[in-house]
Amino acid sequence: MEKANIPKHSFFCEYLQLDQVIYNLKATDKIQALEELLDVLVKLGDIKNKKPVLTRIIDRERLVTTAIGHGIALPHARLDTGGDIAVVVGRSKAGIDFEAVDGKKVHLIILIVWNPSIPGLFNHLFAGLAQFLIKPAYRERIFNATTRKELHKILCEIELTLILPADKIISRAGLLWKLQKIEMQIRKADKAKKKELQKHAHLIRDELDGALLDRFDKLMERYGFAVVEVDDGACQGCFINVATGMRSAIEGSDDIYICENCGKYLVSRKKAQ
Repeated sequence: MEKANIPKHSFFCEYLQLDQVIYNLKATDKIQALEELLDVLVKLGDIKNKKPVLTRIIDRERLVTTAIGHGIALPHARLDTGGDIAVVVGRSKAGIDFEAVDGKKVHLIILIVWNPSIPGLFNHLFAGLAQFLIKPAYRERIFNATTRKELHKILCEIELTLILPADKIISRAGLLWKLQKIEMQIRKADKAKKKELQKHAHLIRDELDGALLDRFDKLMERYGFAVVEVDDGACQGCFINVATGMRSAIEGSDDIYICENCGKYLVSRKKAQ
């Protein structure tokens, strides 16, 4: 696994070479697909031992699917494998069941393995990937690619932007937390109160990024909540400890972070209160 310096701005092809793309996955189910993808990383020398990585990814999938809807899945694992980051992409024409929140089969799998010492790296990648993949026109181009080279070329267009407080790609944690509270109140409100709450919700939504809202809505629909506190260093959605570096970052800023275990948005307990 090559060392990756995380610039403020980059393109996905800086992490993804042509030989890290499988144009036609042979797998017919989720586990087979994960193994097929990891075999590529083993062959390239990006990971030495497939078993612990596969186990970690499967454990993560059991908590909540990494399928983000629209035929896309982003399985991932945070493991010390000797480098910083490894990425492999697989395309399945028939589609694979990933238990996606929208019930659709997955046709594109982007698998990411990264070093625990870089807690913001997955968020950096996720933000850029989500911004690109949320757009129907881009997804159509990916699904209709006729060769591995064409697929790789399209994926290379994905721009990645490092998560910084001033970046518009990342909206404020406080707004998401407030939106969740309002959405929960709407469920129980009478007609008059509901109308008032919906106005507040629309105002907040106008301030938030579309890709972020799409994920928020899917999580709310499936689990009833999308944003959770970090209390005593643990995500209150899955009760698994958050990486020390990320924990400090969450406490010190109002950025959006994603739990690397359960996939929900994270805010500090202090900010939530």
